[in-house]
Amino acid sequence: MVFDALFAGNKDIREKPLLERKETLRILLPREPLLHYSEHVAEFGKREFAKAQQEHEEGVIAKRDAGLYYSGKRTREWLKFKGGDQQEVAIVGYTEPRRSRKYLGSLVLAVRDKAKMSWIYAGHVGTGFDQATLKSLYGAMEPLRTDKKPFDQKVKDENATTWLLPKLVAELKFTEWTSEFEMRHPVFLGLRTDKKALEVVREQT
Repeated sequence: MVFDALFAGNKDIREKPLLERKETLRILLPREPLLHYSEHVAEFGKREFAKAQQEHEEGVIAKRDAGLYYSGKRTREWLKFKGGDQQEVAIVGYTEPRRSRKYLGSLVLAVRDKAKMSWIYAGHVGTGFDQATLKSLYGAMEPLRTDKKPFDQKVKDENATTWLLPKLVAELKFTEWTSEFEMRHPVFLGLRTDKKALEVVREQT
């Protein structure tokens, strides 16, 4: 999928507006079965994002139609809007903080296997927190500390993990489940006080 042109022959067109560059690309792109011109949709960004979410796609890229191309720089001429699913999980542990972060590094997550009446490791989440959230979470987790690991799976940073009784339920968004039954690109959204941890199972999408 070819979505932009920076040069046309020996001519540098990076300072041309995006739509002008794309029109040049459309004209110059060879007719080859392995090359495809990347079409765009004008104006209906919210509709396309909703469609991407419904189809469980990664998200959408939004670009300024008059935007220029700046080599080697990340600008706001284009933005990535990630879609994803949401999942409730039990917080069963946390890792030690690193660098300048306080309180905790990431949360260890699990869901309930109702058939086996046991917990299944579902990954770690280390994003979606501000300083106030980290402090509040740490305060809520401290009374739940335990020496007992809730599942048999080996997890990363296990030696730096504090285990918790599975009482707290968190809401996360993520892109997909991996083959190892972990959430890819999870982001912490908040705690769920209206649901018990034993009710948390993997949601089918």
